[in-house]
Amino acid sequence: MQKKHWRLKACKEIKMIRSRLFFITIIIIGQVVFNFAIAQVTTFPVPDGNAKQLFFLQRTPNTNTIVCELNYKNGFVDKEQPIHMFWIRYQEKGQMEDLSYIQRKFAYGVKAKEIGSNKYELNFVSYKKYKMYLMMGADNQYHVYTSINQKQVILNRIYIEVKGGTFWSPNVEYVELTGIDPASHSVVKERLKI
Repeated sequence: MQKKHWRLKACKEIKMIRSRLFFITIIIIGQVVFNFAIAQVTTFPVPDGNAKQLFFLQRTPNTNTIVCELNYKNGFVDKEQPIHMFWIRYQEKGQMEDLSYIQRKFAYGVKAKEIGSNKYELNFVSYKKYKMYLMMGADNQYHVYTSINQKQVILNRIYIEVKGGTFWSPNVEYVELTGIDPASHSVVKERLKI
């Protein structure tokens, strides 16, 4: 009788352990699927095929991308407005669209000031401290140069991680800068807390 009771108790415990393992497995699989879905959402397209492209800017919460390109007038870089910024709306139909007035004046617009022959100082209207320089490189092409990890590099991507906030006051977690070292041609990255 005691053996039978012991077996029943052991069977119940095994069933309970199996049940817990099943739920733990479901939770782990759910977490893996969720992490995979998040990774898919945060995969950003890389704009290409634009010979005038200088760098691009991407940020959460979507993959819409702002491209900064050289702005020409009569075959020469326009001294008044040497760069042109526009959206590629990947979240919609992939169409190009100019920045709105508010975006240009308060968020993503870039001011340019000529500081020498074919050399311009650039800064975002929303963050004047960060300096960039549009100038001719050793390859006789215009590039935007900036400091990443205390090196003067060719800027090619800015990524902004935003966690909540509003349009007028976003909560920026960090900004990641990516560029190319003109001497070694290696990729250089730096994350900044702003």
